[in-house]
Amino acid sequence: MHLSGIDYAIVIVYFIIVLGVGFSIAKQARNNLDQYFLGGNKIKWYFLGLSNASGMFDISGVMWTVTLLFVYGLKSAWIPWLWPVWNQVFVMIFLAVWIRRSNVMTGASWILTRFSGRGGFLSKNIIIVFAVIGAIGFIAYFFEGIGKFCAAIFPWDLTLQNQILSISSENAYALIIVGITTLYTLRGGMMSVVATEVFQYIIMTISSIAIAVIAFNAVNHSEIINSVPKGWEELFFGWKMDLDWSGILPQLNEKITTDGFEWIGALFMMMLFKGFFSSLAGPVPGYDMQRLLSTKTPLEAAKMSGFTIAVLFSPRYLMIASFAVLAIVFLTPDMATNPQIDFETILPIAIANFIPSGLKGLLLAGLMAAFMGTFAAVINAAPAYIANDLLKNSLLPGKKEKTYVRFGYLSSFLLVVIGVFFGFFADSLNAITLWITASLYGGYTAANVLKWVWWRFNGYGYFWGMLAGLLASTVKLIFFVDWIDIYFFPVIFAFSILGCIIGSYFSSPDNIEVLKSFYKNVNPWGFWKPVLFEVQKDDPTFLPNRMFGKDMFNVMTGIIWQMALVVWPIFLMIKKWDALALSLTVVAITSILLKYFWYEPLKKEVY
Repeated sequence: MHLSGIDYAIVIVYFIIVLGVGFSIAKQARNNLDQYFLGGNKIKWYFLGLSNASGMFDISGVMWTVTLLFVYGLKSAWIPWLWPVWNQVFVMIFLAVWIRRSNVMTGASWILTRFSGRGGFLSKNIIIVFAVIGAIGFIAYFFEGIGKFCAAIFPWDLTLQNQILSISSENAYALIIVGITTLYTLRGGMMSVVATEVFQYIIMTISSIAIAVIAFNAVNHSEIINSVPKGWEELFFGWKMDLDWSGILPQLNEKITTDGFEWIGALFMMMLFKGFFSSLAGPVPGYDMQRLLSTKTPLEAAKMSGFTIAVLFSPRYLMIASFAVLAIVFLTPDMATNPQIDFETILPIAIANFIPSGLKGLLLAGLMAAFMGTFAAVINAAPAYIANDLLKNSLLPGKKEKTYVRFGYLSSFLLVVIGVFFGFFADSLNAITLWITASLYGGYTAANVLKWVWWRFNGYGYFWGMLAGLLASTVKLIFFVDWIDIYFFPVIFAFSILGCIIGSYFSSPDNIEVLKSFYKNVNPWGFWKPVLFEVQKDDPTFLPNRMFGKDMFNVMTGIIWQMALVVWPIFLMIKKWDALALSLTVVAITSILLKYFWYEPLKKEVY
C-alpha cells in the first residue's frame, strides 16, 4: 500500500497523543486498585458508554464483519448473533442494575455476594480462571487481526527468519502494536483506557462518515447487484443461504461451506437458543463487566449500556458497508483470478485501493485506534481478577495498595505474553471468533443463568457447572476441531447443566443470610420463594420482582431496535431506499417504545 508523508504523519501523531494521554493520567491510578481498575467510580456514564462502544469497534471484528457482508450480503447481519450481540440489550434492560447494585470491583468479587462458604470460594476461583482464559483467547484474536491488517497496509516486510527465530511480517507488526498498547494501558489503568477510547471513538466515527461519503459517490445500486449472486441483498432467509458465487467468485462457495453458515435456518435457531441463555447469563468477566462496575449508580449502569448500543452500531456498520460495497464492485474481478486470496484481508485491500492520501492516514489511525481500544480494555479488565481477587483477597492480603497495582502491571504483561503466544498459532479470525463465542462462552452460560433465577443453586453447583463447561469447551477445541462450534454448544451446555445440578444437590444450600442479602439487594425475578418468605419475615413491606413479562417485552423491542441500527447503514450504502425508510421508521418506533416502557419506569424505580 502506498502511504504519503501526511499519512505517516497522522499515524505517528496519533500514537504520540495516545501515549501522552495514557502517561498523563497514570499518576491518578498508580497507588490505588479502585482508581486503577474502576477509575474510582467517578467516570461519567456517557464517557464509559463511548469507551464501551470503542472497545467493541475492534479491528479484528471489523475485518471479520466486512468479510461476512462481502460474502453473505444482508443475511450477514444475523451472523453476529453468534456472540450474541444482543446480550447488550439484556444488560441494558435489567442486568446492568442487578450487577451494579453489588458495589464490588470484579465479577469474582460479585460472586461472593451470591454464594457463601467453601462453595463461594471455589466459585470465585473458577471465575478468575475463566477471566484469564477468556482474556488469553481475546488477545490471540486481536493479535491475529492486527497482524493481518498492518502487513497488508504498510509497505515494509518485517519478516525475521534465522536459525533461532522465525517471525512472519504479520506477527512482527502485531508485536509492535501490542507492545505500544500494553505500555500505555499498564501505566494509566481504567482512566487511561476510557480517555483514549473516547478519543478513538471520535476518530472512528469521523473515519466512518468519510469513507461512507466516498463509497456512496463511487457506486450505484445496479453495479452492486450485478456483482453479487441472487439473494445477496435480501435480509431474510429460508433453511439455506442459497448464495451461489460460481459465476462470479467461485472460491467463496468453498468458504461458505467451511464457515458452516450454509444452513442458516438451523444456525439461526441455534443462535436463538444460545443467545437467550448466554444473554441472560450476563456479561462475562471482562471489559463489559468492568464498565458496569465503574459507573456511579445502578441507573447510570443501565444508561451506559443503552448508550453503548445507540452510538456503536450505526457508525460501525456505516464503515463496514462502505468497504464491502467498494470491494464488491471494484475488487471482485481481480479476486476471481487469485485462487489464494485471503478474504479476511478485504478491509486493508479496500483501504489501499480507494482511500485518498490524508484521509488514509486518519482512517488507519482510526482502525488501529479501534484495535488498541479493545485490546487495552481486555488487558485492563482481566488483571483485576488476579490483583484484587486472587492476591489481595486470598493469597497475599495486607499489602499496600501500590503493591497490588504493581501486581496488576505484572498480570497484564504475563497475560499479553501468553495471549500473543497463542496468537502465533491461530489459523483465522473466523476460527477464533467461533470458538470464543460458541464453545468458551457456552461453558459460562448455564451456571450464570441459574445464579440469577434459582435460590437452591449454590456455590458448589456454580463451580462444578463452570468447570464442566470449561472442560467441555477445551475438549471441543482439541478433539473436535472440524465441528462447527455453534452446533457443539448444546453439548457443552448439557455438561454444564449436569455439573450445576449435581454440584447443588450433593451439597447443602448456601447460607440463608447471604441469600437474603443478595435477594433483597438485587431483587431478581425467578424461583426465590423460600428466600422471599425469609426476607418478608424481617421486612413485610418487601415485594418480589414481578417484572419478567415487562422485561422480556423490552428485550424484544431492544433487539429489534439494535437490528434496525445495524441494517440501515447497509441499506443506505447499497441504495435500497424503501428498506432504508422502513429500517429508520423501526428505529424511531422502537426508540419511543423503549423510552416509555423501559427508561421512564427505570428512572422512577432505580437510583
